[in-house]
Amino acid sequence: MKITGKTRITGVFGYPVGHSLSPLFQNAAFEYLKLDCVYIPMEVAPEEIGKAIEGIRALNFAGVNITIPHKRAVLKYLDGIDEEAKLLGAVNTVVNKNGKLKGYTTDGSGFTRSLKESCGFTIRGKKVFILGSGGSSYAISGALAKGKVSRIYICNRTEKKAILLKRHLFKNLGYKSVEVVPFGERNDKKIWLDIQLLINTTSVGMKKGDPLLIDSENLAGDKFVYDIVYNRKTELLKAAEKKGLRCLDGLSMLIYQGAISFELWTGKTAPVEVMKRSVYL
Repeated sequence: MKITGKTRITGVFGYPVGHSLSPLFQNAAFEYLKLDCVYIPMEVAPEEIGKAIEGIRALNFAGVNITIPHKRAVLKYLDGIDEEAKLLGAVNTVVNKNGKLKGYTTDGSGFTRSLKESCGFTIRGKKVFILGSGGSSYAISGALAKGKVSRIYICNRTEKKAILLKRHLFKNLGYKSVEVVPFGERNDKKIWLDIQLLINTTSVGMKKGDPLLIDSENLAGDKFVYDIVYNRKTELLKAAEKKGLRCLDGLSMLIYQGAISFELWTGKTAPVEVMKRSVYL
């Protein structure tokens, strides 16, 4: 990759950010389409995020991704926010258009697009069980509500946070078909009779020895299992594969949300298969 004074810069602001896989697949996409762009990981301490955002204008970056812990903090430094990002109160993509910075969220769309394009799984009318109620859960559950799933079950160790997410879905999206499942009742067999999609949005599974939160006997039938952890094959995914269930890991969501960011920055269709090969091979 040849970098010149005309090369457009994109990247990711995070803290820490050295582990990010985004540079791998974004640069592969730029190179494949012969675009004079580069993607760089940039570690930005929380107290410096305002200056870093201003640097996008000063250095004429095409845009950046925003990751932990800055997704909410960046809001006050932007000139505009996409409607979906406004609803969620979080941004993961910034686009610089003639010095005006607009924030977007691509997590939810990346999630549903990965299900449809990678596996042909449509969410409309499905009953969904979500583990966790953090930022990723907000984005994913919002996309599920807009995609007209028939019911969402939310389970979180701290039940109050799950209740807040339920209220958020009703207040901002008018979505009422939500049931909060107490953590201690997460394996109630009556719930699992009709579940068609299980999503883990927690960090459980990132480390070897992390427990399997869902009893393997509840992983049966024609369920689809999606674990957004992407640094290793989790116990949940291992159990699902053993039962012959269809499943995806978090790399799929990461790539598809990144593909949408790529399209916002470049106006070009992202070469998703190229991006996948750069990571999976």
